[in-house]
Amino acid sequence: MAPDHFRKHWGFAGLAATPFSLLTTAPAAAQGMQAASFAGAAPVAIAAGAGAFALLAMAVVRTMLVDGKLARRKAAEQIAGLRALVDEYEALLSGTREVTVLWTDEDAPKLLGQAAAVLPIGRQPESVLNFQSWLTIADADRLARLLEDLRVHGHAFAVSLNALDGRLVRANGWVLGGGTAMRLRPAFLQPGAEPDLVAAAATGDFTSVRAILDTLAKPAFARDAEDRLVYANAAYLELARALGKTGTTSAPPELLDPARLTRHLQACDAAQGPNSLSLAWGQHGAYELVEFPVTGGRAGMLRRVQETERDSASEAVAHISGIIDTLSTPIAIFNARRELIQFNQAYATLWKLSGDFLALGLDERAILDKLRTEGMLPAQVNYHTWRDAHLKAYSRTEPFEDEPWHLPDGRTIKVISAPAGATGGVIYVFDDITERLKLESTNKAFSNVQRETINSLSEAVAVFGTNGRLTLSNPRLSALWKLPTNELGKNPHIDEITEASGRAIPEDGASIWRDLKRGIIDLNPTRSDQTGRINRSDGRLLDYAITRLPDGQTMMTFLDVTESASYSRVLKERNDALVAADVLKDAFVENVSYELRSPLTNIIGFAEMLATDAGPLNARQSAYVDYIRASSVTLGVLIDNILDLASVDAGIAELRPELLDVHKLVDNARAGLSASFPEISGEKPINLTVDIDPDLPPFIADGTRIVQVLYNLLSNAARFSPPGGEIRLSISYRGERMLFVIEDEGPGLTDEMKSAILTRLDSTGGPSGRQRGAGLGLAIVKTFVNLHGGTISAERREPRGSKIIVNLPRDSSMSAVAE
Repeated sequence: MAPDHFRKHWGFAGLAATPFSLLTTAPAAAQGMQAASFAGAAPVAIAAGAGAFALLAMAVVRTMLVDGKLARRKAAEQIAGLRALVDEYEALLSGTREVTVLWTDEDAPKLLGQAAAVLPIGRQPESVLNFQSWLTIADADRLARLLEDLRVHGHAFAVSLNALDGRLVRANGWVLGGGTAMRLRPAFLQPGAEPDLVAAAATGDFTSVRAILDTLAKPAFARDAEDRLVYANAAYLELARALGKTGTTSAPPELLDPARLTRHLQACDAAQGPNSLSLAWGQHGAYELVEFPVTGGRAGMLRRVQETERDSASEAVAHISGIIDTLSTPIAIFNARRELIQFNQAYATLWKLSGDFLALGLDERAILDKLRTEGMLPAQVNYHTWRDAHLKAYSRTEPFEDEPWHLPDGRTIKVISAPAGATGGVIYVFDDITERLKLESTNKAFSNVQRETINSLSEAVAVFGTNGRLTLSNPRLSALWKLPTNELGKNPHIDEITEASGRAIPEDGASIWRDLKRGIIDLNPTRSDQTGRINRSDGRLLDYAITRLPDGQTMMTFLDVTESASYSRVLKERNDALVAADVLKDAFVENVSYELRSPLTNIIGFAEMLATDAGPLNARQSAYVDYIRASSVTLGVLIDNILDLASVDAGIAELRPELLDVHKLVDNARAGLSASFPEISGEKPINLTVDIDPDLPPFIADGTRIVQVLYNLLSNAARFSPPGGEIRLSISYRGERMLFVIEDEGPGLTDEMKSAILTRLDSTGGPSGRQRGAGLGLAIVKTFVNLHGGTISAERREPRGSKIIVNLPRDSSMSAVAE
C-alpha cells in the first residue's frame, strides 16, 4: 500500500516498475530462457528495486525537511512582523494625549499614553488607577462601579467625569478580546494650560464642544465665527437670571455691556488664544471670564475668583506632590481655608483614614473631629479649646513644633507645622517618635544601670578621653587615691589628677600617675592593653589595667589586692603544710607496707609453729594461739585496706577485670572470715548461709577486690551479730546487674551506721559487738564498689538486724574503660 502511494503521489511509477518490466519484455526470449537463468536473475531484480525505493524515500524525507524549515522561517518572520506592528501601535498610543489602560490575563494592568493628560502635574502614571486622588468623590465612585461592571459583565461605557482641578475628562470602556480596556482623555482643555494643549482643543468639532459644555457645572458658553452667542449651559442661564437677564440655551443673553464686550472680543482676536477678563457683580461675586478658540468659533466659561485662588494653591504644591507621595513621613497640606489640598499615603496610614473619607477639599476641622470620635487624638479636658489652639498654625509665619501628642493607643506623635506659601495655608509634618522615645528611655535606663554598676564595683574605674580629661569615674577611685569627689566631678585633666595625688600621697602618688599617663596619652593605633601591679609607699598593693576603648577613649581600673595578697601568703603556707603532711602520709603508708608487714609475718609464722610443732598444748594455750592467729589475720586485712585506700587517693588504683567464678569468690571470702572468727573456748563460730542463684550469667570484675568487698561486709556483720547468729549472703542478678545482699541478726542499723556507707568511718557508734573494726571496712567497700561502677545501700530489717545491698554491673570491664 505504501509503495503504491509514493508512486502515485510523487510520479515515480515507471521507475519503480523498471526491474519487473525487464522480466516481462520479449516473451519469445523469455520462453527460451532456461529455468536456471530465470532463477539467477530474480535476486538481482529484487535488490535493484529495493535500492530504488530507498533512494526515493531519502528524497521524500529531504524534501519534507526543507519544507518544514521554510515553514518555520516564514512563521518566525510573521511573528516578528506582528511584534513590530504591536510596538508601532503601542508607540502610537503612547504618543497621544490620552491614557489607555489594558487588563489582560497578566497580574498588573498596562498603561499606554501620557498620564499628564488627565493627572495633575507631578503625579506618577500609576496614580491614574487611584481615582480618588484626581477625581471628585462622586465621579471616582461612579468610574469604579462602571469599571467593575465592565470587567465582570462586559458592559461598555462612555461617561464624562469631573477632575479635582476642574477639568472634564472623557472615559470610555470596552471589551477587548480576552481582556478589557479603558481610555481617558480630556474633554476640553482649561484656560491657562500649555499652548500646545489649547491648540489640541481646537481640533474638536463645534457639536462636540457644545456637548461638553453642557456637562459643566460652571457657567459656560459658545460663540460662532461671527462672535455671536449661540449656546449657553444651565449654569450660565442661572447666573444671567441672577443678574436680571433672560434667554434660552440657543439664544443666551450677553452678560457684558456692549462697550466692554467689544474690547474683550478685540483682545481675544489679538491674543489668538485663551484670553481672560476679571468681572465683578456685587453680591453675586467676582468671576474670571476666559475664552479660547475652538473649531467654528469660540468657547468660554466663568469661574469664581475664590475657585481660581484654590486652583492656584493646588498648582503651587503640585510640583512637589510626586516627592510627597514617595516619602514615608506623613505629610498633609491645607490651604488658607483649611481645605486639604495634598497628602501622602503615610498620612492616611498614620491616622487609619480610609479613602472613602479622606478626599481633597476636606476641612481640617472635620478630620480632627473624626479622629476625636474614633479615639485617635490625645485626651483633652476641653477639646474645642485644644482644637482652636492647634488651628492657630494658620496664622503663624514661622515653623512651629507642637507639644508631642500622646495618643490613647500608646503612640507618641511629634507635630511640626509650617506656612504653606504666600497664599496661606499650613504644611503639617507628623513624626511617630514612639520607638525613638522607647530607645531613649531604654538607653537612659541602660546608662543608669551602667552607672550604678560602675559605682558599685569594688574596682576603681577611670575613663579618659583623647584629650586626656576624665570623662567617667566611680566613688571607689576617689577613696582609693584619696582624691576629692568634687574635683573628679569637674572632668579634670590627668595632670590635675597627678598633682592631687601628689598632695594626697606625697611619697610616690605623683610619680605613679606620671608613669600611668604614658599609657593614656599614647595614640598609637597599634598599642596594646597594659596590666601591672603598683606597690605604693603606704603599703597598699594595687593591680591596674589600661584598656583602649573602641571610641578612642582609655579606661583604667585599679583593684586593691593588699588583703588578697596576704591571703595568698597564708594559703601558700597552708598548702606547703599540706604537701608536707602528704609526704608524711606517703612515708607512713610505706612504713606500714614494709615495717609493719614484716613483724606481722613473723607473728603469724610463730603462731602456726606453736599450733603445730610445739607439742601438745592445753586448752588455754590453744585458745591463746587461736587469738593470736585471728588477730594477725585481722591486722593483715587492715594493713591491706590502708594500702588500698592510699593507692585510691593517689589515683593509681586500677581494676583488673576478668571472668569470675562466683562460688570461688564466696569460698575465698568464707575462708578469710573463718580465719578472723575461729571457734575459741567453745564459742560458736559464725553461722553463714549462702544462697547463690543457679542461673547466674557470666560475671566480669576484679576478683581480688570483690573478695575484699565480701569479706569486709561479712566481717562487719559478724562483729555486730550475737554468737551463733545467722548471716545470710544472697547472690542474684537483675538485667545487667549483679546483686550481693548481706543480712544479719544484729541490733540493726542506726543513723551513724547508715552514714558510714557514705564516709570513711566504720560504724563505731551504737551497741558493742564481739569485735570492733579499725574504721576502714565500709570505706574500702564503698571505694571498690564505686571503682566497679556499682552502688551500695543499707536498710533496717524488722524486727532486728540490717541489710546491705551491693549492686554491680555484670561486666565491669566497660566501667574500667570509661574510667
